[in-house]
Amino acid sequence: MTLKVDVDEQGSWTVLHISGELDLATSPVIRRRVHEAVAIGRHDVVLDLSAVRFCDSSGVGVLIAARRLMYSCRGRLRLILPAQGAPTGSHVNRVLAALGVRRLFDVYEDVAAATGERAQPLSA
Repeated sequence: MTLKVDVDEQGSWTVLHISGELDLATSPVIRRRVHEAVAIGRHDVVLDLSAVRFCDSSGVGVLIAARRLMYSCRGRLRLILPAQGAPTGSHVNRVLAALGVRRLFDVYEDVAAATGERAQPLSA
């Protein structure tokens, strides 16, 4: 399966809607897109991972690198992951939890929640 990334802007937020598989072959695309957003001055980024069906350690690595980049430029990174019991599953959420890094990220149920003025992340 390939990776598809659609970019949207909602206020100060750049939203990357990601679908497909996040792995060794595709993770450089996400890294590049996050760097492109920062390069044009967009320091608030949402990664919508609700349509990601598979994520390996390379995918986790690019998420951690994105977090580090946003922190270094005083930006914000938020992730969208499906609810735990969603029929489509929450593969990325399970992988992040299994590796003990889920708590590093601010996770939201949907884009509206992540980009809203009173955004409150889901608990880890």
